Amino acid sequence: MTPPPKPPREHDLGLEYDLRTLHRRRFLGLFAGAGLAAVAGCATDNATDSTTSGTTTTSSTPSATSSPTSSATTGTTDVDEIPQETAGPYPGDGSNGPNVLTESGIVRKDITKSFGSASGVATGVPLTVELTILDADKDTPLAGAAVYLWHCDAEGRYSLYSDGVTNENYLRGVQAADANGKVTFTSIFPAAYMGRWPHIHFEVYSSLSEATAAGKISATSQLAFPKDVCDTVYATDGYDGSAQNMQQTSLEDDNVFGDDDGVHQLATVTGDVSSGYVANLNVGV
Repeated sequence: MTPPPKPPREHDLGLEYDLRTLHRRRFLGLFAGAGLAAVAGCATDNATDSTTSGTTTTSSTPSATSSPTSSATTGTTDVDEIPQETAGPYPGDGSNGPNVLTESGIVRKDITKSFGSASGVATGVPLTVELTILDADKDTPLAGAAVYLWHCDAEGRYSLYSDGVTNENYLRGVQAADANGKVTFTSIFPAAYMGRWPHIHFEVYSSLSEATAAGKISATSQLAFPKDVCDTVYATDGYDGSAQNMQQTSLEDDNVFGDDDGVHQLATVTGDVSSGYVANLNVGV
């Protein structure tokens, strides 16, 4: 498998650089007003191989961050700010090369297919990602906030950047939060590539118009997956190499999640490989 290309800027100076420079960042102002900066940089990419899902099942795994509940709409959910993380070397938001945010078609729920002139389809174990965007000070939903979400495919490749998929834009999309602060994406389970715990990137914007203009980012973070779910998925066809890459890292040693074991970023995941998984995460901003 051909590893993804190295981008031209400091975003991809390697794991040692990330370990030396990565730190938590707090907001500089209120979500709806002040200019808020995104964080840049990430780790390297190479991983597995891609097909459709298998039939192994797994039990649900709770995370330190509970799945969205009705209490989120009543102001009783106690949620912390999501840790600020690197956007990585392959954001596709214009900060490091391509900008998919301003393209017609980026606002969509199903991100498994490329849009526009591209026609590629990402295959793998089905995954639904549900994020609930909440005001961390008031513990109330941020209706109308927007989320740009992206991740690698089952081979560890990032569309727009990696060899073989530079002309594709799958596994990238934007959604506006509903009245309960929820956004939902239909996707596939990402690979585990060398040097990183399995994860999904996302950016939060104050509104859909701000997101599609590649405007001010309110929060940049990542979602982590429970180990038992990853082990089950990577035992299926189409994820060759991911199981071996998982053996080389841990949530505790990951250069993004390791400082607090991903306590605010570990998703609650339910489902199985045949019917697909659902990953839930509350995101405080």
